[in-house]
Order: sequence, then structure tokens, then C-alpha cells
Amino acid sequence: MQLEEKQRSDATEIGEKTTGATFEGLEISCQLESGQNMNDRVKTWVPLAEIARPHGVRGEVRLSLFNAQSDTLLFQDEVLVRLPSGQEHEVSVENARRADDAILMKLFSVDDRGRAAELRGAQICVCRENFPEVEPGEFYVVDVVGAAVCLQNARIGEVVEIVTYPTMQAMLVRADDGQGDWEIPLTDAYIASVDVPLRVVTVLSLDDIERQPTKKSPAKKWKEK
Repeated sequence: MQLEEKQRSDATEIGEKTTGATFEGLEISCQLESGQNMNDRVKTWVPLAEIARPHGVRGEVRLSLFNAQSDTLLFQDEVLVRLPSGQEHEVSVENARRADDAILMKLFSVDDRGRAAELRGAQICVCRENFPEVEPGEFYVVDVVGAAVCLQNARIGEVVEIVTYPTMQAMLVRADDGQGDWEIPLTDAYIASVDVPLRVVTVLSLDDIERQPTKKSPAKKWKEK
């Protein structure tokens, strides 16, 4: 499907924020894209939702949010539509409104139910630079996935994912020695500090944390803080 794209003088591409467990005032998000540098975020689009189905007959689509509590998509003038085929289109947003735990969105040039149905399964991405400012002590997971993990001033691995459980969140760390992953709880007992600008997470201890078989790298699907 061809979408009419908004004309821009600046073709910068970008991405968004996430929520989760808190330790020492740090809130951790729930969805990520790996290997990103803070200095590169002006080139990064972050998926925040997927088009679930058409809504009505005038071209609106119902979005399934990766973080049901996020309102970021309600305040965007433009988004990137990433089709299942891999094609990407930067498109103006004509309207967006809440519908319980979903968002209903009207995209420019999508004016009937048939056109909306063709977008089923597409991801809706937001420019990272358009994310709301974080409060002191907060950060977006997109900014820490790929960060180095250090113990006693020595690098031990890299953050590859944030894993969410009913009672806690954990940081999945790919060990540099290749002998398996760690799932390190995001609690005061294990996390000393998170330095977002330097992309370094310092852990206090690996006590009682067993190695796990190395997992496949997670798909690039995102949730917001």
C-alpha cells in the first residue's frame, strides 16, 4: 500500500519512553531497541503500537499499544508507519483519541475502511527526540539497551533486554565471556547506578544469580515507559 507522506524540510528520523519497576528513584521502561547510542537517537524511530484493525468507515485505525498506559501517541503531528513488508512511510496524524486501553488514530490519506484494513499489522513509530522529557532519576529503556554492564569496575556484558515479571523487572545481560546470560533484578540489592549519557549500568553483585542459556536477541518491538 502506498501512503502519501508529509513533506518535510528536515528528513531527520527518530523514536519514545517506557514504565516499570523503581529502585532508588529510577524508573525502568519495558520495551527496547538494542545497540543504540544516545548521540544517534536523531536517526531512530521507536515502535510504540501496532495497527490492530480498522475502526469505522472513515479510515481510522485501532492501535494496540505496547504500553497500555502510554499517551505519547496522542500528541504526535507525524509518525512513521512501518508496514509488515518492511516499507516505511512518514505520515501526518490528523487525529488521535483514547479508546480504553487502545488509541484510535486517523492518518493522512487513509480515508476509508479498505485503506485502513491494508495497514493491519503495521507498526506505528515515534521519533525518539519527540518523547516527553523524563523526570530526574528516570530514563527510557531505549536509551539503555546496548549499555555496558560493569561489576567492580570491570565490564562483564551488555544489556540486551528488560524482562518483566508479575512482581519485578530484570535486566537481561549478555555476558562477554559467552558462557550464558544473567537476569539481574532491577532492585537496590543488585543495581548500583545507571548512567544514561555514558550508557553504563553498574551492578553491586551477582550473588544468587544463575547463568542462563544465551537467548536469541529480542525482536525490535517496543514498549514505552
